[in-house]
Amino acid sequence: MSDLPPVHRPVDEIELSLLLEAVYQKSHYDFRGYSQASLARRMEQARQHFGCDSLSMLQHLVLHQPAIFRELLNFLTIQVSELFRDPTYYKALREQVVPHLRTYPSLKVWVAGCSDGEELYSLAILFREEGLEARTIFYATDINPAALQKAEAGIYSVERLPQFTANHQASGGRSSLSDYYTAAYGSAIFDKSLRARTVFSQHSLVTDQVFAEMHLISCRNVLIYFDRELQNRAIGLFEHSLVRGGFLGLGLQETIDFSAHKEGFDAFVRSERVYRKLTRPAGTGAANGLA
Repeated sequence: MSDLPPVHRPVDEIELSLLLEAVYQKSHYDFRGYSQASLARRMEQARQHFGCDSLSMLQHLVLHQPAIFRELLNFLTIQVSELFRDPTYYKALREQVVPHLRTYPSLKVWVAGCSDGEELYSLAILFREEGLEARTIFYATDINPAALQKAEAGIYSVERLPQFTANHQASGGRSSLSDYYTAAYGSAIFDKSLRARTVFSQHSLVTDQVFAEMHLISCRNVLIYFDRELQNRAIGLFEHSLVRGGFLGLGLQETIDFSAHKEGFDAFVRSERVYRKLTRPAGTGAANGLA
């Protein structure tokens, strides 16, 4: 008998592969390049949630019950974040990136993999406090339409507010976080003016193409769920989407150091995983490697 959890046995690896292929063929959501270890854990949770004896049974449900897939998507995508998560990242943006962004008459910011919107509202608040909001258009994208709806609603549990507030203060916040939300009936509703300059859109880093002319792309704690090939594709997508001298922010456990596109960036604030797109001649190096 194997001591490994059942989901790691060879038969389940086959079932997992077939399930992801079924999801792709049925819906064109492509999770086949995601980290298999992470997907295996989440699909085991989904199997138990739906009361299935095997991933093959779950695959059958996905193929024949559309409502099941919509719910399964919440297991396939990661919706874990908080306002001003890793405050030193936002402090680095505020102190070192914003001075460069001030030189542009207009700005475009892409929050890729925006989840339930915490990262978007963090940036919107930061840009308001730094006087850049009026010249900025934000693009908030995610593969999961349910997550986009939550992001656009901007409603979070009041139980999360103490952590949000502490993060905001540690990020160098210039005001009280309470200025940006109304609390009632156990929920905090963030001011709709914070998303007045935001375009919400469904977008997959796996299959979709470039968002052009971005000055800042923030994609935090998404690449850790991709395999190396898919990481390369996403970073290439970001490189093509950024203006020359534009900035890319990743999660603290992520890096472009092993990417085929690393020569296209300078480590602007390495400790906070903030990179800057270099200027180099078109048609050279890995920049043409976007799949």
